[in-house]
Amino acid sequence: MSEPTALVALRGRNGSGKTTLMRLLSGGLKPRDGRLTVEGTPVAYDRKGLTRLRTTVQLVVQDPDDQLFAASVAQDVSFGPLNLGLPDAEVRARVDEALAALDITRLADRPTHLLSYGQRKRTAIAGAVAMRPRVLILDEPTAGLDPDGQERLLTTLGGLRASGTTVVMATHDVDLALRWADDAALLTPSGVRTGPADTMLARTDLLREAGLRLPWGIAAARLLRAHGLLDDSAPGPRDADELAALAAPSTPTIAADG
Repeated sequence: MSEPTALVALRGRNGSGKTTLMRLLSGGLKPRDGRLTVEGTPVAYDRKGLTRLRTTVQLVVQDPDDQLFAASVAQDVSFGPLNLGLPDAEVRARVDEALAALDITRLADRPTHLLSYGQRKRTAIAGAVAMRPRVLILDEPTAGLDPDGQERLLTTLGGLRASGTTVVMATHDVDLALRWADDAALLTPSGVRTGPADTMLARTDLLREAGLRLPWGIAAARLLRAHGLLDDSAPGPRDADELAALAAPSTPTIAADG
């Protein structure tokens, strides 16, 4: 990619338009005003134009059961590449690549109805990854997962980002957004506001408009600065490990006798 990839958190209160925006970006809806462009070219809402868009942008919905339909994991993941008319060898390569990226290669032949909830989430995402999109949009991907499942998925998404995919995540979890995202987009009644995650999620005025609370990491950084424990120019903690490191007392230096 010519542009740097990023992890983007999409935030807003219920009914703010997150789902509509995601469907617009992925071609599920056509805008009544304005236009959607891909690399500067307006999207054409015919078969050719939508195919081009969906090989660039993929949306994974919140409930994997709304997306999975094939008998086995591999069959489900292969659906998109097959519809592109790719040769069988290319389809197999994409399926293998997507299963490996989501750490579910061992599940390739398993019936989808026998998967756990977390495995179904990963299979749904693998189906999108098999299309090799430049932008992957995920609606509440960590919802319903246990803490270990959340961490494993976030690690996977970080790997996708490192391989060249821009990941956009809609989430209600402000703490997750602060810890995970490079940038944040806040949907407010006055419009969409975007910027670095640590800057946007510290804007109490915008958070109030969006119906969101202040992330604990931002609140902790303000408390540390108020007590002189964190320099104004130093970044605040994004997770518990970073907070513990900041709060840990410095190791005293012991001078040895000459």
